[in-house]
Amino acid sequence: MRHFRRGGALATVLLLLLAATPSTSVAGSPGPSRYHNPVSAAVGDTFADPVIVRGDDGFWYAYGTTDPLREGEHEFHRVPTARSADLVDWTYVGDAFGPDQRPPYAAPGAAFWAPDVRRVGDQWVMYVTVTDTIVSAEGSDYAIGAATAPSPTGPWTFAAQPVVAPRPGGGGGYLWTIDPSQFTDVDGRNYLYYGSYYGGISVTELSPDGLRAVGAPTLVAVDNKFEGSYVLRHDGWYYLFASTANCCAGPATGYSVQVGRARSPRGPFTDRDGVALTASRAGGTPVLTQNGNRWIGTGHNGFVTDLSGQDWIVYHAIDRADPYLDEPFGINERPMLLDRLDWIDGWPTVNAGAGPSDGLRPAPVTTGRVDERFDTTDLARWRRTGQWRVADGRLTGSGALTSRTTVGGDVRAEADLRLTGATSAGVTLDDRVAVRVVGGRLVASDGRRSASAPLPAGFAPADRHNLAIEVRGRQLVAELSPARLGDQLAVVSLRLDRPAAGPVGLTATGGPAEFDNVSVARLYQPAKRAVPEPRVTGAPLRAYSDEFDDGLDGDWRWVREDPAATVSGGALRWPVQAADLTGTGNTAGVLLRDAPTGDYVVETTVTLDLGEETVRNYQQAGLVAYVDDDRFARLAQVAIWNTRQVEYGYELPYAGQPVYGGSIVGTPATTTWLRLAHHVDRATGEHEFRAGSSRDGRTWTWGAVWTFPADTTPRIGLVAHGGAEPAVTAEFDYLRFYR
Repeated sequence: MRHFRRGGALATVLLLLLAATPSTSVAGSPGPSRYHNPVSAAVGDTFADPVIVRGDDGFWYAYGTTDPLREGEHEFHRVPTARSADLVDWTYVGDAFGPDQRPPYAAPGAAFWAPDVRRVGDQWVMYVTVTDTIVSAEGSDYAIGAATAPSPTGPWTFAAQPVVAPRPGGGGGYLWTIDPSQFTDVDGRNYLYYGSYYGGISVTELSPDGLRAVGAPTLVAVDNKFEGSYVLRHDGWYYLFASTANCCAGPATGYSVQVGRARSPRGPFTDRDGVALTASRAGGTPVLTQNGNRWIGTGHNGFVTDLSGQDWIVYHAIDRADPYLDEPFGINERPMLLDRLDWIDGWPTVNAGAGPSDGLRPAPVTTGRVDERFDTTDLARWRRTGQWRVADGRLTGSGALTSRTTVGGDVRAEADLRLTGATSAGVTLDDRVAVRVVGGRLVASDGRRSASAPLPAGFAPADRHNLAIEVRGRQLVAELSPARLGDQLAVVSLRLDRPAAGPVGLTATGGPAEFDNVSVARLYQPAKRAVPEPRVTGAPLRAYSDEFDDGLDGDWRWVREDPAATVSGGALRWPVQAADLTGTGNTAGVLLRDAPTGDYVVETTVTLDLGEETVRNYQQAGLVAYVDDDRFARLAQVAIWNTRQVEYGYELPYAGQPVYGGSIVGTPATTTWLRLAHHVDRATGEHEFRAGSSRDGRTWTWGAVWTFPADTTPRIGLVAHGGAEPAVTAEFDYLRFYR
């Protein structure tokens, strides 16, 4: 994600040397049982736009965007890289690129943002935003570059040409060709997703080596709402994760992650309500958003699966008490966070909907009952038939190799494998269940019963792939992938005769095969229910509510009264003003009333015909929680360029001036229901307001939480402002408070 600045000259950095560093066996070493965010604290104060891959050596590698790592450092790291044995404790190991290393099309001083690292064929490829190229002297002519390496640790070599070159924009300048993310489909085709607010998110097919865009791109997410894409395949669906709102507004940053799904990598991607991510009234189901604790601006995600099969989301966030790396209004401090990613009713959500964690949490599973990295030549823990040998941290041979450790129950087994001459190779469980790569197929068998799935036509068995097998009760699911990143080449399911209990084995026939990173761990237990969302019970609180049946009741108070606002026919009608509340102007009217003490939910219904597709910046109407002109949270349906969104804006005073940012909640209709759920934090006394919206008054989408200090008394009100051209009137049916 961009910082809206050009990269300056980068200081000398440490080149990666890990390719020559021997790996250390962690077999049998238990990982941490608990952890807390941010996981990048030992690496730096900031580590933005993070992604994680598992290397051939069994370690995990994380990559971040060009920034200084520490407060006061002022040294811009060109894709800082960190290593971990357990996904929790990370060590900085250097930068991917040296101070003078850049592709030939990059301008001097170009920065590298939002790296994405994948295995493509027999090499690793890093896709990265190149912020400045030689196409334009004005800069901001973004391109997507690629660099290749034999391992995740480098050394990295840039391709001579960009994967996606700078694209002139119809509105002037260059489209934001940033935030790349690669995906390999079950047919073996490679795709690249890229783009941002100016131009939207597109997907293009890549050449087999992953270094060139081929064919015509397809728009998969509308402009002016989404960026930071990440795609994975789960249960036959393709899920497009994308970040929305502003990444970098300091203490008012409301960045969050939403998702849509499709049956094709080219879309159309739709949200849980069936609304397309390409629509003017753009869809998007929330996956991750701030919940009122220390973390705000939770976005730009990657994805990783631990050895138990549990999925995790890696992302950056901002500590609202320490939002900038150094001086106020400079570089936003965005450390790397890790949280559990659950799948409930077919949709991903973080911590079952609870959002970012702050405090001790169960750690990822990164070791197992069987955990073999083959870092020594000792095979005493295995029984051998055939010829096997260990060299350079890998096992090679043919025949069968069976662990002396017995496993049972619900388990996940993994192995990295290459068929270097074998016609069949794979993993066995209980001496009877086998999953093999054979004859261009992934085959699972249990005695005489079997199931299989085809591998891509261009599948190269001599390339390294990951084989993962999950057994839950009598159900087996196996998948083969290049990089364990939701990019399966084949998935096969088989109903077993009985649960598997016994040793795990490796098998190769017809010639040798190579194995590494063999593990068996207890299978994760999936979350089945989401955490409860705010609900209303009983009748509205009559003393605080107004149905607008007979003018405004006596409890309303104006800030800058607008005489054009009238009540008739059971509705408040308010022509949208050519005014606003943000910044220092403070010219808009605000209609307010006192709120009840304690926890409550306030609701209104607003009809506002903003049309579609056309530019109507920034007409809006909705609810507001208001302390004063420089401290408020505004929930409104709003026109943002050609899109129509439900924005949850927030302004607060910081370092002597007002700072405004916001988050995006749901999809508006012409008539949209809006709610703010108020809660007082028992520990801090802070006022927490969570935003919700609905298109029909029955199905609600809940989003971000903004907070107010304990010593404030927020009132609740209505607003209608942002621009009077073309003339449009907001109509409010009621304002109701509920317990």
